[in-house]
Amino acid sequence: MLAAATAATAAAGDRDDDSAALRTSQAAIGRVLGDYSLTDQDGRPLRVASLRGRPLVVSLVYTECYYICSGLTLHLRDVVRVARQALGERSFAVLTVGFDAEHDSPQRMRTYARERGIVSADWHFASADSATIRRLADDVGFTWSVVPGGFAHVAQVTVIDAGGRVVEQVYGQEFIPPALIEPLKQLVWGGQAARSGVRGLIDRVNLLCTVYDPSVGRYRFDYSMLIGAFPGLLVLTIAAVAIFLARRRPR
Repeated sequence: MLAAATAATAAAGDRDDDSAALRTSQAAIGRVLGDYSLTDQDGRPLRVASLRGRPLVVSLVYTECYYICSGLTLHLRDVVRVARQALGERSFAVLTVGFDAEHDSPQRMRTYARERGIVSADWHFASADSATIRRLADDVGFTWSVVPGGFAHVAQVTVIDAGGRVVEQVYGQEFIPPALIEPLKQLVWGGQAARSGVRGLIDRVNLLCTVYDPSVGRYRFDYSMLIGAFPGLLVLTIAAVAIFLARRRPR
């Protein structure tokens, strides 16, 4: 009876910890990342603010975790590949930060990236001192605790907009690709789609008609949606042409 009661108490404690971690993570949505000084995998200074101007995907890992963190990074690698095929190679950046400040040196981060086959100018692997890591983790709502053999932490990927604001949290070691790519799609094409003119029209079409096909594990352009939206697009095109001609007409 004592063992059973102890196990039940531990299970309840785990659920409370999970709920607290989720609340902390969700509370970060809308928060703006500070401009922290990191060191990238090549030993070069990296300012968080230098990554603004386009969407950013942030993940925190520790390099000695060969199961959850490694699996999450490998899965993220595959999803990022799909996202860049759909949205463009330079449409967003990725930042993976080692939160075990005592061990996650730039060299360890470089080895971590290389062992997982990640070589990209737009994917940064970085480390920092413990105080900086703690502040960055607070900004994105990432929590962890020390346990025998390592750390217990939430499996989380955070989506940041071009202005440095947290807009989405994605959970799990192997999340479905649209969980990450749909928020990125809104950030990459959604803001531009609000613009007038041909560029805005193209981005509206991309936003509407580029859909995930689970049978092939990638995004594709769905022409049937374009046909269904044709009347509305025709009206928008006529309006755009009318505005253009009105502006060119001599007063």
